[in-house]
Amino acid sequence: MKLKGISAVAVSSVFCVHLAFSKTTFPLDSLSADSSARSSTNSDISTQLDLIADHIDFVDLDEQEISQIFEFVPATIEGRLAYLQRTVPLTYNAQVQSYIDVYSTDRYKRYLSNMMGLGRYYFPIYERIFAEAGVPEEIKYLSIVESALNPHAISRVGATGLWQFMFTTARMYNLTIDSYIDERKDPVAASYAAAAYLLDAYSEFGDWLLAIASYNCGKGNVLRAIQRSGLSEPDYWAISSYLPRETRNYVPAFIAMTYMLGYHEEHGIIPAVSENAVDTTETVWVQKYVPFSGVAQALGVNEDLVKSLNPAYKRAVVNGSPESPKRLVLPQVPPEAYSALYAALNHTNTDSPNILLASNTVVEQEHQVITHRVRKGETLGTIAQRYHVTVQDLRAWNDIKRNVIVPGQKLSVRSRTLESSIGNSGKQGSSPSYVTYRVRKGDTLSEIAKQHRTANVSEIKAVNGLKSNQIKPGMILKIEVD
Repeated sequence: MKLKGISAVAVSSVFCVHLAFSKTTFPLDSLSADSSARSSTNSDISTQLDLIADHIDFVDLDEQEISQIFEFVPATIEGRLAYLQRTVPLTYNAQVQSYIDVYSTDRYKRYLSNMMGLGRYYFPIYERIFAEAGVPEEIKYLSIVESALNPHAISRVGATGLWQFMFTTARMYNLTIDSYIDERKDPVAASYAAAAYLLDAYSEFGDWLLAIASYNCGKGNVLRAIQRSGLSEPDYWAISSYLPRETRNYVPAFIAMTYMLGYHEEHGIIPAVSENAVDTTETVWVQKYVPFSGVAQALGVNEDLVKSLNPAYKRAVVNGSPESPKRLVLPQVPPEAYSALYAALNHTNTDSPNILLASNTVVEQEHQVITHRVRKGETLGTIAQRYHVTVQDLRAWNDIKRNVIVPGQKLSVRSRTLESSIGNSGKQGSSPSYVTYRVRKGDTLSEIAKQHRTANVSEIKAVNGLKSNQIKPGMILKIEVD
């Protein structure tokens, strides 16, 4: 059926109604329009509407049906950004264009395809939390600039997780970091913290781009930039030249990312399928010590899937308690797995598993606070390896602001006492005990250190006077075991 006598004015009214409610994407390039019509701005649409009216070929369509058929895309990037803009100013300039040029290359299109695939899981989490907190939804794209949606991402300065929190800032925003869990890697907890930070920054600066800039360089740097500018209430672009170089690139990159994902179809970007993608997840609260292996077995899934959904847990164990239940995210549980899952989550054995050392000596794990005296050449990293904790743990337990320690300094370590069941007392304060190990073909120092658990490569080299990591079959190495 043909639509007769419809005018550009009628089409215009249809599109005005439609444009008021949603972003649209009409493929103007498919029309036989002249170049001036294709290059017109978002505000100059009359010519485009005439062209659209000429191509309508249906009858008996109401305004809603017509608006579902045709989608409108401004012809310029500036117009598209203006059309995307909701709450956060999406300014167009040469800096933003330079990032759009980079993101438009084939290599980055594949990258953005992966980001969109990951975003199918992470973005709904961000959107729900941001809506609850009152943070603009479009700031969800900032997480791509921060971490490439990798919960295990760690920057060169130690910022960690999807939202790249430094240790001190994470503690300020109530993220738990201990020997079992690092909530900077938890999509839910970290997103709440990011929302709280951004709201604090917006309350202080009154500008969302300044709040975003402070997320990168800190509120102090933004305040100093405002002071240096001499302006009373500047926006981001008025003070950008006074900000650190990284931050001057950070905001344009965010705007360009928002543009590319907002118009991904126009750029031929299709969401990729993530390796561990799940359509539906469920959340349970765990009040006991529950290993991932038991949960995975109960659900009949690979343990790696449970790990990927719960990246904050360091030891593949949920250390919940009635006083402090812990969140566990699971793939959708089929009804036939309910009983097995219930048994896995409510087993009565809450003891930590035993460790089997290379010497076949079974030892028990008991948490206690011990004192370690720093020796010459030791670093927080080597000490953390020795006691199987993290550098962040050591800093938190000892109120260390930087990674600087000195010989003779005493550190508190919440570690495990390794007590031999066949003779060695292993008491605190006794002289170190050693075992000998004959190097076999194919051995490396790192593999030998892993076998003995209490050792690390640096200590093995120091005790045996090794100047490099090279070892040969037949060598006898002395290895400290306590």
